[in-house]
Amino acid sequence: MESFKSTPHTIACDATTIYSKLTNPSLIQQLIEAHADQIDEQARQHLDTVKFSEDSISIQSPMGEVSLSLDHENSIEGERIVYKASESPVPINMVINLQRQEDATTMSTAELQLNLPFFMRKMVEKPLQEGAERFGELLARIPFDRL
Repeated sequence: MESFKSTPHTIACDATTIYSKLTNPSLIQQLIEAHADQIDEQARQHLDTVKFSEDSISIQSPMGEVSLSLDHENSIEGERIVYKASESPVPINMVINLQRQEDATTMSTAELQLNLPFFMRKMVEKPLQEGAERFGELLARIPFDRL
């Protein structure tokens, strides 16, 4: 399985709170709408490619729209959130890794895991890496401590 990770970002909130908010996709949409004025223009434009529902997240990708549902079995409270593609031409996981820091902050990385055929890798590698980076940046901008 190929993995595309964002650079690590520090979030000014504890990992347990972040986990509880990110495991509820409809809450994520509400949070984004409530704090849209705190999200910069570039990040808001990227949000146009993401849709949140009660139990899933849908993302426009180079392969079309991909719907991801929370994978309770592989998620670990306060450490790792896994969303798994329910209908996709290739298996895809979106993983949010959370690492607790001593000062009540959390280091986060966003990761896209895909099982890509060899011939597709070069075609989608750059957009997928950029997608992981953008998602990691978006997570770092959400004011979890004020929600």
